[in-house]
Amino acid sequence: MQRYLTLFRKYLAPVRFKVGLLAVLVFSGIGLQLANPLIIRYFIDTLVATGDIRPMLTAALTFLGVSLLTQIVGIGAVYVGEDVGWRATNQMRADLTLHCLKLDMSFHTAHTPGEMIERIDGDLLALSNFFSKFVINVVGNLILLAGALVILAFIDVRVSLAILAYLGVGLGAMTGLRRVGVPFWKASRQASADVFGLLEEQLSGTEDIRSSGASAYAVRKLLGLNQVRVRADVKSAMATASIFVVWIALYIIGQVVAFLLSYSLLEAGLVTIGSVYLIIYFTFFVFQRFQDLTNELQNLQQAIASLERAQSLLALQSKIEPPPSPVDLPSGPLGVAFERVTFGYSAEMPVLQDVSFRLEPGQTMGLLGRTGSGKSTMARLLFRLYDPVSGSICLESDGGSARPASVGLEQVALGCLRQRIGMVTQTVQLFDASVRDNLTFFDCRIPDEKIKQALADLGLADWLASLPEGLDTRLNAGGLQLSAGEAQLIAFARVFLIDPGIVILDEASSRLDPLTERRIETAIDKLLENRTGIVIAHRLNTVQRVDQIMIIHDGQVVEFGERAALSDDPKSNFHQLLKTGLEEVLA
Repeated sequence: MQRYLTLFRKYLAPVRFKVGLLAVLVFSGIGLQLANPLIIRYFIDTLVATGDIRPMLTAALTFLGVSLLTQIVGIGAVYVGEDVGWRATNQMRADLTLHCLKLDMSFHTAHTPGEMIERIDGDLLALSNFFSKFVINVVGNLILLAGALVILAFIDVRVSLAILAYLGVGLGAMTGLRRVGVPFWKASRQASADVFGLLEEQLSGTEDIRSSGASAYAVRKLLGLNQVRVRADVKSAMATASIFVVWIALYIIGQVVAFLLSYSLLEAGLVTIGSVYLIIYFTFFVFQRFQDLTNELQNLQQAIASLERAQSLLALQSKIEPPPSPVDLPSGPLGVAFERVTFGYSAEMPVLQDVSFRLEPGQTMGLLGRTGSGKSTMARLLFRLYDPVSGSICLESDGGSARPASVGLEQVALGCLRQRIGMVTQTVQLFDASVRDNLTFFDCRIPDEKIKQALADLGLADWLASLPEGLDTRLNAGGLQLSAGEAQLIAFARVFLIDPGIVILDEASSRLDPLTERRIETAIDKLLENRTGIVIAHRLNTVQRVDQIMIIHDGQVVEFGERAALSDDPKSNFHQLLKTGLEEVLA
């Protein structure tokens, strides 16, 4: 209950006015539903006693008016309830999404995007009714039951006591069944998340699956997960059906008791025909309210399962802990120092082993090595997407003293750290948004003049001028409106705009044709000017501008030094690479 109250306070507080309006509508409907059967009893007793048409017409018209008003109030309650539910769950979706984005990369490696879509969106669908109407409906139905029991008590206390005993037995049975059903609903939601995770994985790899003839395997894998999902859904449906079966049994027993009591009271002359109708009606009415309560308990089963999964997601903590007293990084170029750094994505397979080097502020370094040697891993460690298993990584700045100031990555706020390091990779993520938003990552503080200047520096002024709506032109996700070269240039412009102290180029020109590559050579030189640069390369021409060369093999530094000195040293590995051909050796 404490968890539910916490959620109510957090997500319903912003829409408390609408929650209050919903409560007014629901409780108004309660009064109207209790009033109508009393009108009918008056109609029946008046007809039997006098046969006067005038009070009967008044009662009939009043009944129709109350019925119409009841429907209007009910429609309003449904509309407001749905609005409250979607607003609350949408805010929770946003919180879950933001929380997941803050988790370290080990979490995202272990969970596919498809699974996360189902957990963030699909699970919360079951919570919509919980947020919007659960408590109000439960309280409303309980008030309706209490009102019906009070009215029946005025007719005959024995009828009211019999119905009350029935409710006690029924609610006890429903509560026990609810506890049984929650684990089955949790298993059902997890099975659904697994299916969506596989779908996302296979749809994103459609080209590779079809070209390699693995379509049959993909279908079999999907079939297997769907079979697991069906079994989980059947079990959860059986748990739900058990509630319905118990309700039917209790309903039949209650109706039999109501008819017997009504008959005996009428024979004894203790009630009128109108009162008999009222007993039968309210007995059925009580069973309807009881059914509503069991439906709410069914919704509660799903809501608890979804709530526990959502809370387990929110309870996950990133392995990258923010510093208690963060240190700001100064402007200008930043040096990089690795001190005996060891790291592996798993404990059994280290990717980097005892790596140490120091790159001075303003220098550029070419990072060479075969695929899988650990080059991109070093970049991820600099962004603090992961923390090293052992060793330390520091950023250095020229503070004007004899020795540069040195700050450990764990001392810097993550937002500041990632703002001071820029990276251009081989693949470019474009968003279904305007050119402006794609360049600024939705940062409205960057002025258009700065954006246009960055594009002009990259030789994209004519391209911008050709766009139908300029910076407001929308790009489709995946870059459907851009060539590969244009998309790569967009990535360069992004780095220009954040003005980092360190620039990492991870084979950033690999997707460019020779003409486009030559066009941005000057822009790359400008990007690296007065900045520290790390160039991850497989080709000779991409390391001609660097000051230092580092060669790593199997996660270890095998050579580090000035490029000119290493290229002139016949004994150096870099000299042999130049002599043999960098592209062939590192392939």
